[in-house]
Amino acid sequence: MSEGKLSLKKKVLFGLSAIPDQLTYQGFSLYVFTFFFAVVGLNMIYMWIGYVVWGIWNMINDPMLGALSDRKRCKGKWGKRRYFMIISIIPLALMMIFIFTVPRGDEAIEFIYFLAVIFIFEFFYTLFDVNVNAVFPEMFPTEEQRAETNIFVKGFTVLGIIFASLPMILLKPLVPGPSPTPTELTQIQGNYITAGILLAIITVVAAIPFLLKGIHKETETDECFDKRPSFFKSLKFTLKNKTFIKFTIANLMIWTVFNTLITIIPLYFVFVLGATDTSSFIITLSLVLALVIAAFILPVHKFFIKKFGTRNAAMITLASWIALLFPFVLIDNLLIVGVIVMGLNGFALSGALMYVDILHGDVIDEDALKFGVRRSASYYGINALIHRFSTILTISIIAIVFQGTGWSEYNPVVGVDTIVGLKLIIFLFPAICLAVAVLFLKLYPLHGDNLKQMREEFNKHPEIK
Repeated sequence: MSEGKLSLKKKVLFGLSAIPDQLTYQGFSLYVFTFFFAVVGLNMIYMWIGYVVWGIWNMINDPMLGALSDRKRCKGKWGKRRYFMIISIIPLALMMIFIFTVPRGDEAIEFIYFLAVIFIFEFFYTLFDVNVNAVFPEMFPTEEQRAETNIFVKGFTVLGIIFASLPMILLKPLVPGPSPTPTELTQIQGNYITAGILLAIITVVAAIPFLLKGIHKETETDECFDKRPSFFKSLKFTLKNKTFIKFTIANLMIWTVFNTLITIIPLYFVFVLGATDTSSFIITLSLVLALVIAAFILPVHKFFIKKFGTRNAAMITLASWIALLFPFVLIDNLLIVGVIVMGLNGFALSGALMYVDILHGDVIDEDALKFGVRRSASYYGINALIHRFSTILTISIIAIVFQGTGWSEYNPVVGVDTIVGLKLIIFLFPAICLAVAVLFLKLYPLHGDNLKQMREEFNKHPEIK
């Protein structure tokens, strides 16, 4: 894409990519843990094993799909990034339904089904996500274009997460009460399946205009293609990039916070804030409030980028997030206060979403200067692998806390230890992760004069694609 002024249409159409991307992943994070732990009744140890094995699978799946995208020749009207997105979107949408169609009665079968659906979901999600992310720095080569477009991407990200949370209103009750009958459990599962159908429909509807009109015509010369390293060389070069590693560790910590909050919020609101009778509506309200605030705050973060630079603005935002999470430790049975606190966290959520893609784009540009060709998908594949470990970190801390508080199996009657455990999960663990993220962003070198010099050099090579 040229470095001229971007049209509003182009920014909106590309921004739509965030709805299927974030709706599916955040919907997965929001519902899967609560469904399999509280509704299906899987033991916490089984769930931990499942997530760890899933993480090992991602060690192969994510970088493999990233390298596959980079190594595919650009042919025909569908290019290569668009090609992978098209073949993945329908299976990805269907997985939002199949996640909840687990056959009931035998714990071994339930566990095997749990493993199968998270593996298949991850394959198609990564195939879509890594190509969406890869095409972003290719379509928008300058920091100004990325910042302008990212406003729309993150605005639609917020909308995607809102869409992911809205079907929760159908989940009444969200979790079973004491001594539920088989009929009641079947009804609850049916509600989750209905929610999954709605998520699948929204995913496809939002993806169609993006896939048809939101991606530029991809071109790549044979010379550029031949410059691309093989899979193992690409993996080696990527992991030796110290700038990338520092960024990715920070990104891992940020995504660990996202995953922890989205996973534990339903149980926190039910058992700490006492939202038992109205849990679905209250949880949806709190998430929507946070996301609406996040959307309105996006221009503020764009100003922060101009004022402080992307790296410094990210550090300020992450440090403020620790303070915004702390009130969750202090409140018990105060639903309205909980909703307000959740809403205020929209400020930090907005910034964290805003800065990551811009920082990652800079890393890819610096690498392109060295190799003479963009390896966007390889970087996003490795980054996806590393930040998928956020799920393992999240589930591990939840498993440790639940085991230590006597909640290894779901029980609707909880004691003080479980309440304290939920508070630790929602504040202490995320606070530690955010502190680590700030530290690694402090070590991240692409800012100030270093970033300016890199961009000046990059602009001298318009042939890089």
